[in-house]
Amino acid sequence: MHFHRYSQSCAQGEGAAGGGGRMHRHFGLFGHRRRMFDQGDVRLVILKLISEKPSHGYEIIKAIEDRLGGAYAPSPGIVYPALTLLEEQGLIRVESTDGPRKLYAITPEGETVLERNRGLIEAIFGRIAEINARHGGGPAPQILRAMENLKLALRLRLSQGPLSAEQIAKIADLLDAAAKGVEGS
Repeated sequence: MHFHRYSQSCAQGEGAAGGGGRMHRHFGLFGHRRRMFDQGDVRLVILKLISEKPSHGYEIIKAIEDRLGGAYAPSPGIVYPALTLLEEQGLIRVESTDGPRKLYAITPEGETVLERNRGLIEAIFGRIAEINARHGGGPAPQILRAMENLKLALRLRLSQGPLSAEQIAKIADLLDAAAKGVEGS
């Protein structure tokens, strides 16, 4: 297996939401990542998205995932604290509520922060567009189906009872051959 790590620095931003600095991309098996943004970058991305369209937290998560072509979706544990901080800083406000859901809109102070950090925001969204272009919108549905079929076949075969040494060797050889074939494609 090959694991890739890419880290790129960008200029530090100014303003209450700026903080920022780097976007980290850690890719591993099947494209899983550990950390995509620095905290300041996340706040700027959220602020920019809210400036384009007042949104709920879940909509922001989906918008980030969509912009990254499915390569990454921030967790609620990242987005909701960032929304709270942006609200406490007066950069966004709750426009309306629907039960526990809050619709956030940008404030004039938030617009000022966006303007002060325009270069940094353009760099962040430029990298987001690069990731989207490289990722190509995620694995093809046929590949996802085939992966699920393989997992199911393994589970079914392993649930049929103990395997002989010959069966174990054969299954391991088949999986190794598949891995080599995928890596060489």
